[in-house]
Amino acid sequence: MTPEQRLADLRELFLAAPESTATRVLAVMLSLALVAIVLRLVRRRTLREEYTPIWLLVAVAIALVSTVEPLLDALTRAIGAWTPSSALFFFGQIFLVAICLNYAVRLSQLTLQVKNLTQELAVLRSVVEREEASPR
Repeated sequence: MTPEQRLADLRELFLAAPESTATRVLAVMLSLALVAIVLRLVRRRTLREEYTPIWLLVAVAIALVSTVEPLLDALTRAIGAWTPSSALFFFGQIFLVAICLNYAVRLSQLTLQVKNLTQELAVLRSVVEREEASPR
């Protein structure tokens, strides 16, 4: 048996290993808790409504992946991961990178807006000071 065949057999063994029922139940409970937390934050106006669909979609995706076993297995095989948990971590990291990129774009826009507002305020102050200093 060649090393490649051994690795392929080992990968198939990892992929065929059954997932724990407790892990699946915990994932469903966490997705339900995420839904509850998101809705509570929106109701208290701590989280803006524009972010609600994203987080509710994440909760639904977690629930789907944890309840529909063939879905996670297909995703795991599609990306070439060895275990379903590796696939979940991979998709979690992609999601976090996307969220960080989104916040970086928003931060850049806000930084430019603050700079423009500061410059406009300086001009307005200058005009007001000139008006106050001029004799009437």
